[in-house]
Amino acid sequence: MQHTIALVDDDRNILTSVAMALEAEGFAVRTFTDGAEALRGMTANPVDLAILDIKMPRMDGMELLDRLRKQSRVPVIFLTSKDDEVDEVLGLRMGADDYIKKPFSQRLLIERIRALLRRESASRDGVAGGANAESIILRGELMLDPARHLCTWKGQTVDLTVTEFLLLKALASRPGHVKNRDQLMDAAYGESIYVDDRTIDSHIKRLRKKFKAVDTDFAEIETLYGVGYRYRDR
Repeated sequence: MQHTIALVDDDRNILTSVAMALEAEGFAVRTFTDGAEALRGMTANPVDLAILDIKMPRMDGMELLDRLRKQSRVPVIFLTSKDDEVDEVLGLRMGADDYIKKPFSQRLLIERIRALLRRESASRDGVAGGANAESIILRGELMLDPARHLCTWKGQTVDLTVTEFLLLKALASRPGHVKNRDQLMDAAYGESIYVDDRTIDSHIKRLRKKFKAVDTDFAEIETLYGVGYRYRDR
């Protein structure tokens, strides 16, 4: 199955070079030079993954991500400059799945893309190629159904990105057990992809925010400072 990727950047040199590299790997690529054009295009014809530059005219990557997340869980990778640390963290909290700093290796970008697509496929299809009733995780008011990429808390749906879902699944699978950041990285990204600690922390903050929007008393994800995170064992 050929995956379609949206590449959004106002730098035409990047659009051309990255599009060529992705097409050589078998991806279909749709390019856009600004966020407004990309939003129209992806709304009319959804894609499997989007790569967004943060700084663009008319509509920047942050606003585009915000609007996309209101209608789609499409995996999103941000392209950031080396000075955009604040934007990276904000973008992850808003629901981006990953980010890569410019200048970047095209091979690294392709690895990140494949990792995200694999994770989305696994989340959609279920663990080991066929989730059934046994794969559903029930922890008090929490229900996780990997086969349907469905998460509910007290019966209300909590809309999670693929990364957020995998992190929560890793924690909720063994309540009371502490997962350090390296273990959470492996659960969400696989052993071949490295992200820094701040990326995991940002995803956890985003998770908590989404649950608190449903239930202000939500406190199931606990932080053990200097160690990691755990799902509360009740």
